[in-house]
Amino acid sequence: MSQRYWKFVSTLLAAGLVLATVTPGGTAERPNVVFLLADDLGWTGLSCFGSDFYETPNLDRLAASGLKLTDAYSGCTVCSPTRASIMTGMYPARLHLTDFIAGQNRPWAKMRIPQWTKFLEHRYVTIAEALQSSGYNTATVGKWHLEPRGRSDGNFGPTGHGFNHMFAKPPQAKGYYLPDSFNKQGESKSDYVTDYLTDQAVKFIDEAHDGDPFFLYFAYHTPHTPIQGRADLVEEFKQKVRGDAIHKNPVYAAMVKSLDQSVGRILERLQRHGIADNTVVIFTSDNGGLTQRYGKHDGFTENIPLRRGKGSAYEGGVRVPTIIKWPNVTTPGTVCDEPVVTIDYYPTILEITGADGDSTHNASIDGVSLVPILKDHNQSLGRDAVFWHYPHYHAGGDGPYSAVRSGRWRLVEFHEDKHVELYNLDDDLGEKNDLAEKLPVKANQLRQALHDWRKSIDAQMPTDNPDYDSTRATTVSRAS
Repeated sequence: MSQRYWKFVSTLLAAGLVLATVTPGGTAERPNVVFLLADDLGWTGLSCFGSDFYETPNLDRLAASGLKLTDAYSGCTVCSPTRASIMTGMYPARLHLTDFIAGQNRPWAKMRIPQWTKFLEHRYVTIAEALQSSGYNTATVGKWHLEPRGRSDGNFGPTGHGFNHMFAKPPQAKGYYLPDSFNKQGESKSDYVTDYLTDQAVKFIDEAHDGDPFFLYFAYHTPHTPIQGRADLVEEFKQKVRGDAIHKNPVYAAMVKSLDQSVGRILERLQRHGIADNTVVIFTSDNGGLTQRYGKHDGFTENIPLRRGKGSAYEGGVRVPTIIKWPNVTTPGTVCDEPVVTIDYYPTILEITGADGDSTHNASIDGVSLVPILKDHNQSLGRDAVFWHYPHYHAGGDGPYSAVRSGRWRLVEFHEDKHVELYNLDDDLGEKNDLAEKLPVKANQLRQALHDWRKSIDAQMPTDNPDYDSTRATTVSRAS
């Protein structure tokens, strides 16, 4: 039967659930959910995750009042696939949405990339649709990046995927700055895009706090390129640069500070309306920090001690700072090293909110609920491995690859020459010591697990390129 039919059925079932979870006085008992997604923020991009220059007091306080997840991962080394994984609870490889939209072409590279899907298909039920059908007021602020290139109409945008409200970056913005006509608009009276979008987010909370439970998905643009900080903050950080620091870019630091200030405003607004104790807050990033493009070091940020960054096959591309606060459930100031991935937020939010998603929503959810570790950070999720598949080339990283992490072991398979690299993350977090030749049995075991996983989800593979030209292999053409 059609997906539209099942969406209708899920709506009916959810309506019954809503009735069952409302008190006689009419007050919903289910918590609000605020999901905060940074863009290109690396694992050490917060002070509480080790930055020696960036200042993030609000996020540090959030971590101190909730659970800090040290081994949290994005679903992909680039943004659109990770966003799709959050929306659906599925691996990007299963969705066949495996690169940033619209991606890029390298017509003379050694491998030809597959014909992947360049938008979020409507046959999947998003987390917003699942919550919306269960009585939640849903809103998105900021970056969507899941519509086909050149299509910004509602059918492919957030309102076509379950969001009641959408607040986007104004098209007139030049990078992170709004034109004069937008100056002094909104609560912040700021022409900086991060401030403007935060104005929209707090306004939504103001209007929604005393009604149905709400789901706010705030997908920041920052600190993605262009690297443009708010002028006053840039000047502030120019005075603080230290030569011995790992992080030392004052413009990037200003962008991170704006992100943190935004989070502070969101948290303050929840407190102001007396709903902080009934609101789950999730903070994470869509991929690692960008450290280089086209093989050249740009100096935007560093993910040290992790290797490399956005677009690469290594930990720096996918390990991200993550904080979750579920009031009266997560123990304040606790730390958990259980591996989690962005595919896990879908089933987690469904369980926390009581929305029924097991049989009527996506039939092939890959994620697992994080509720056990939110209740007890020493618990295990009982999962054998987590996986990545990126059959593409990226300006900031390596060629097509797949990877698996199982316990302390991480194996990467590079598709151009089929070689694998094996790392023990407990002893070698920076992935400097390849153990594949020393431990062939372990390497072969993980390689087979990776191959079995790819087959089980019908992952698209790159193929040999008959037009391969080594002299022009890195040439990039416009994506179709």
